[in-house]
Amino acid sequence: MTGTGKKPVSPAVGVLALVARDDKVLLVCRGNAPRQGLWGFPGGKVKWGEQLRAAAVRELLEETGIEARPEAIVDVLETQEGSDIENPDFHYVLIAVYCRWLAGDPFAADDAQDAAWFSLEEIADLKDTAIAAVAPLARRILEEPSDLLKKREWQGMGGN
Repeated sequence: MTGTGKKPVSPAVGVLALVARDDKVLLVCRGNAPRQGLWGFPGGKVKWGEQLRAAAVRELLEETGIEARPEAIVDVLETQEGSDIENPDFHYVLIAVYCRWLAGDPFAADDAQDAAWFSLEEIADLKDTAIAAVAPLARRILEEPSDLLKKREWQGMGGN
């Protein structure tokens, strides 16, 4: 919903920053709705005029203090929240961007309650406290990073 109490007429576009380091992925515990209190990838809304890769890097830095370089689009996801599927409270189209870690140790900032590195086994242990897309996306970036980069490089996608 918007600050005026009116629901938007189109979905919001957001990015997820998928970062791997030493066989672990970076997750944040969400501090705000939707999905407050659940573990997921750092991310947020794309600002008007902002390129996807810039948005992913900005959100990552704001939420975790991690510096990274965007490398490839991994997936596009859609999420809706609310009791009425025809008139949801939240509706997002999320672009998952694989980012190569450059520097920093994670800390929770902005709208993240916590930030930490997780192995696939640790993600499995999160069970219902992790957003459903976390495990399959984490598996893809940990087990298939070279395949992802071959298929979805930034070249030819417009912008710099």
